[in-house]
Amino acid sequence: MQKPALRPWVLHPSDERKLTIFAYVLRRLAILILSLLIAAVVLFVLLRLLPGDPANALLSVGADQQQIEAAREQVGSNLPLWEQFLRFVGSLARFDLGTSFVSGKPVVEEIAARLTVTVPLALLGFGLAVMIAVPLGIVSAVKANRWYGAAISTVSQLGIAIPVFWVGILLVTVFAVNLRIFPSGGYPRRGWQNEGQVLYALALPVLTIGLVMAASLIRYIRSATQDVLGSDYLRTARALGASFSQALIRHGIRNGAVPIVSILGIELATTLLGAVVVERVFALPGLGSMLLLAIEQRDYPNVQGVLFISTLLVLLIGFAADLLQRMIDPRLRERATGAAT
Repeated sequence: MQKPALRPWVLHPSDERKLTIFAYVLRRLAILILSLLIAAVVLFVLLRLLPGDPANALLSVGADQQQIEAAREQVGSNLPLWEQFLRFVGSLARFDLGTSFVSGKPVVEEIAARLTVTVPLALLGFGLAVMIAVPLGIVSAVKANRWYGAAISTVSQLGIAIPVFWVGILLVTVFAVNLRIFPSGGYPRRGWQNEGQVLYALALPVLTIGLVMAASLIRYIRSATQDVLGSDYLRTARALGASFSQALIRHGIRNGAVPIVSILGIELATTLLGAVVVERVFALPGLGSMLLLAIEQRDYPNVQGVLFISTLLVLLIGFAADLLQRMIDPRLRERATGAAT
């Protein structure tokens, strides 16, 4: 009896699409890991170019040669550079950032404690900026011929030119010194055990970040909305009977959100890195303050730990923004699928 011919195994189109998207995600993860490795190399080289030996941070004035050699052996600066680098990368792979020269505590624990200040500060400021910028940016584009549309654009341009520390000082002067509504700075010692006190202490810093970031975002949202208003698909939707609001909500917002997501990722990363200024103005014990203090004390493990974690957060934000763009826009998904195949 003749055996039936074997049918070639063929993937369903939906399964094939999932596999290619999965391959794209894996490729992006590989790029993320490679970027972290490059960042580790740059960080290692820059810290080794600083004048002086890292072991000096452990020594007191007048240390003898025996104490100097013991300190160098403790921090590993007596080893060849290639061996120091292998130890450094191996520690990062285990997520071991070392021990602080000054406090003697693990760097990971100190960074985790500081992130409980920096991350809520950045996220709350980012959320406030989005709530302010999205409606005002759309209004300034839709009503560009009205006086309030032009006024929003003008105020946003002025807001971009104002330094963040000046905004913080102005808010402290008005709301803390004159009106005495909010504290001028500081952070509760018990941290998030009392959420009300924490939010009360973060009110002015969050408002500072939100206002400065919103001024920048309004410009981008206004530009994206203007591109949507002049698009063919919006005119087609209007011609098919949809009202202006319906056409804008159903077709315009999704298309306009694609470039905005990239800008939002950049702004969020910038906020995390630039929080040091706001933390200084309001005396907050965040990640930026930790970095400045570590530089002043020449605490190398804390310096490299903060820089590495900051780089990791920025790369993760960019990775998430890239994936979110492809979830919003099917054309980008098809482009990713085509690239993967």
